[in-house]
Amino acid sequence: MKICIINGPNLNLLGKREPEIYGKESFEDFFESLQKRFQQFSLTYFQSNIEGEIIDKLHEAGFDHDAILINAGGYTHTSVAISDAIAGINTPVLEVHISNIYKREEFRHKSIISKECVGMISGLGLEGYALGIQYFTAKK
Repeated sequence: MKICIINGPNLNLLGKREPEIYGKESFEDFFESLQKRFQQFSLTYFQSNIEGEIIDKLHEAGFDHDAILINAGGYTHTSVAISDAIAGINTPVLEVHISNIYKREEFRHKSIISKECVGMISGLGLEGYALGIQYFTAKK
């Protein structure tokens, strides 16, 4: 099973940025632990602060992967283009958020991409990614 994890803007700063919200671990370190936990699966990781690059990665992974986990960061609340990209691909996409978006600022309560995703995991920290992988692998 091939699973692609796509992270959006500012998630390259995990471990440095607002550790009281996002924790102290970098995503690269966490991804290494995911690869060890799920050795039987092919996990790939992509991060970009640029909306078009995220769309390009969705288009690329959306026809040759079995599943995609996306944390679109701030684009979750603003990007019709990312929502359209998810709608246009064959691979199922699960939305992941490290923090509980409903316990944060009002503008974060609305996800533009949710309607195109199979579900959402929010507020469980980095472990939400592992739970997303488990969801897809249990369905296989």
